[in-house]
Amino acid sequence: SVASTAQTVAIKKVELAGQKVIVHFDLEDSNPNNEYKLDLYSSKDNFVAPLTKVKGDIGNEVKPGANRKVEWSIYEEYGPYKGKLALEIRGKAFVPFVRIKDFGTGKSFKRGSSQNLSWRPGSTNPINIELVKGGQRIGGEMGQPNNGNHTFYIPDKAKPGKDYRIKITDARNSEEVIFSEYFAVKPKVGLLLKLSPLIVGGVVAAVLLGGGGGGNEPPPVLSNDLPTPPASPN
Repeated sequence: SVASTAQTVAIKKVELAGQKVIVHFDLEDSNPNNEYKLDLYSSKDNFVAPLTKVKGDIGNEVKPGANRKVEWSIYEEYGPYKGKLALEIRGKAFVPFVRIKDFGTGKSFKRGSSQNLSWRPGSTNPINIELVKGGQRIGGEMGQPNNGNHTFYIPDKAKPGKDYRIKITDARNSEEVIFSEYFAVKPKVGLLLKLSPLIVGGVVAAVLLGGGGGGNEPPPVLSNDLPTPPASPN
């Protein structure tokens, strides 16, 4: 058991599953709304640096509760390691410098538009707000106030796609990074709306390919003249 800001992380069982080590633990806290940042350490380096090849109930925003689990890919971390290891989970209360409000999943925005982003501030440090597609930066504003609201612009030339996110970084601590959920960017006008028939003098001109005449017959002459209406009856 490892103390964690007056609460406890209690490791219940450690099992070896192929090339993975699975750690089962309880995160005990009387307040179920608290969140924690948890890291897994090993005795190989005397518990100096957190292990990186991990997934599950580990990292930021881990909620208290029983039967939590973290999977560690020992082969990816250490290669074909042989010998004994001791493992330790350490944690501390997690208070994000920003918490993005309802934004991202299922949303799509047009190129050339401005969108509002809101969040709950967790610090007073200035922040960098960037639009990214995959791992590529598209644009953004640096050194913005952490005041809970910002309007960002989606460039006219941004490529359509579903892998866009907003990246927010603490301007004074580059290790503090928060991403929004993914959202889509689409063109301003759908392709079908850009297509229209050719209008000549009020008459729709149609070109017929492969007509039945054949030979060397001259092409038909297109006229802009409308037919003369019939005379009114007496």
